[in-house]
Amino acid sequence: MKKILIIEDDKAFLETLTSSLETENFKIVSATDGEKGFQLACQEKVDLIILDLVLPSLSGIDICQKLREKGIMYPIIMLSGKKKEEIDKVLGLELGADDYLIKPFGTKELLARIKAVLRRSKPEAPEIEEYSFGDVYLNFKKQIALKEKKELSLTAREFALLKLLICHEGEVVSRNTILNEVWGYDKFPTTRTVDTFIHNLRQKIEDNPTKPVHLLTVPWSGYKFIK
Repeated sequence: MKKILIIEDDKAFLETLTSSLETENFKIVSATDGEKGFQLACQEKVDLIILDLVLPSLSGIDICQKLREKGIMYPIIMLSGKKKEEIDKVLGLELGADDYLIKPFGTKELLARIKAVLRRSKPEAPEIEEYSFGDVYLNFKKQIALKEKKELSLTAREFALLKLLICHEGEVVSRNTILNEVWGYDKFPTTRTVDTFIHNLRQKIEDNPTKPVHLLTVPWSGYKFIK
């Protein structure tokens, strides 16, 4: 049975989420306060965290950052009442969230997101376990990235995106293909979110992000990786 930690300060909404997910055979632990939620995330062994963006004592953004700083890499679905464009910006800040949902949302949509995130986080036999190009070293199994022997902070989704492009080295990969393969569905988020993630990766791995030599844009088509 998969265990999910829900950190949500709206008690009525939390009860609804808990009931819906328990019906789907998930084990639920929860907190209505950011600090308590962070403590639970550090203490409990869970498969997924559902995290509200705005919380008392410690915000969802702070929780994401603190967990990643401690090396806790549980997949995170962020919940928010903000507009999607604002959440795109939040996800683009390297906070470590894997997905998001805008309130209000239906149970079916939530379950689809949960299953997609859990599917992506499954340990798999990777096609490539380690890879190097230029002064960058990647270990996909251990989720380690180095540039000039200095550790880079990459999210699980950034590793997945890099791996996809590297596996198709020299080939154009469309934005919709990236959404399907990396996000697990093609309806949300938008292709602009893909562009944001590519931009962030360039900032980390390219010597000159404004003139990339590895992560290349193919106008009107998508992206390709060149070693």
